[in-house]
Amino acid sequence: MFVMAEPEDQTEKNQKSPDGPPSCSCLTTKELQQNLKAVKRNDQPVKLLFEIPSTRIIEKVLSKYVVYEVVVMRSGTFDLRRVSVERRYSDFLRLHRDLLEEFQEELEDVVLPRKLLSRNFCPEAIAGRRLALQDYLADLYATRCVRHSPHFHRFLTQPEQRRAHGLLRAGRFLLAVQQLQDVLEIEEKLLPWQNPTLTVPTLSALAVCYRDLKEPERAFAAAQRALPPTRRYGLNRYRASLLELLVDLGYQLGCPVAQLQEELSLLRERGEVNSHSLKELVVHEFT
Repeated sequence: MFVMAEPEDQTEKNQKSPDGPPSCSCLTTKELQQNLKAVKRNDQPVKLLFEIPSTRIIEKVLSKYVVYEVVVMRSGTFDLRRVSVERRYSDFLRLHRDLLEEFQEELEDVVLPRKLLSRNFCPEAIAGRRLALQDYLADLYATRCVRHSPHFHRFLTQPEQRRAHGLLRAGRFLLAVQQLQDVLEIEEKLLPWQNPTLTVPTLSALAVCYRDLKEPERAFAAAQRALPPTRRYGLNRYRASLLELLVDLGYQLGCPVAQLQEELSLLRERGEVNSHSLKELVVHEFT
């Protein structure tokens, strides 16, 4: 006897389907909550994280002090490079004083660990100070006005920036590039909260170094990255000099530079071209 098969239950069909995730209609309440938590985790804003994993004691003829390694990273697995700088307690103290001058009320609850008057070099004291300074940086970052303050990025980059430009002025371009790349890494991590033109001096210095190292492709790429923020935010001090370098390197590399040349000619007609080359501008930075 022929028996007609009953139609397959649609819910059961959805559950059996190997293609894609199950529909919301067949998810349990627990599964829906787990999916929602996963979506929220993916949508969390990027944050800066600070870690002080190690310290060093520096002994000189007339002084002895501790330096703290400060690692700067962004939250999330996409930040593959952990860049670090070394700072003394006096650097933290200077930062705190500068911030208090501008944001006294906002920093009422942010406390800098006190200076130790004794046992400064005791391992237990250094370990405690290391963790306290790590918490201090987290508290600073949690304060909105600090995240946007120039004092914050100067604390994290200025000593290395000065060292890099000193190497550049001395003609030690390879060492300068290594230092500048570390500075650029930190600046790019800071960019969501700092002035969009923050990286222009660093990229300009890299372009100058790469050109003198006879690496025109890298020099062109660095200058090309620096140009958009100078246009958008009116950083005219660098704009014409970057264009001149790009046009010159573009001809050398066989890149199309007609639009760059036209932009440079327009600036010249307006009298917006200074007499300094990009290298002259860079050399006088951070003196």
